[in-house]
Amino acid sequence: MITLRLDPKLEQSINNTAKNLGLTKSELIRKSINEYLEKLNSPNAWKTGEDLFGKYSSGLGDLSANRKELLKNKIKAKSK
Repeated sequence: MITLRLDPKLEQSINNTAKNLGLTKSELIRKSINEYLEKLNSPNAWKTGEDLFGKYSSGLGDLSANRKELLKNKIKAKSK
């Protein structure tokens, strides 16, 4: 069992939300804590796509800085 103190504004918000959802305050708080803990344990966007980032890399670290020069060279190479 856990006892906690809430500021009056938060407690009123919990009361109103629980009433609107047809839940007891305990049910609402329990569900909220469970959802929060699940989000903490689920992988974030970086972890989900980590194996894909840079997979098709050109190996060039200056693409944004030298994009015009790189594009010009690419067009010249195609026209030969």
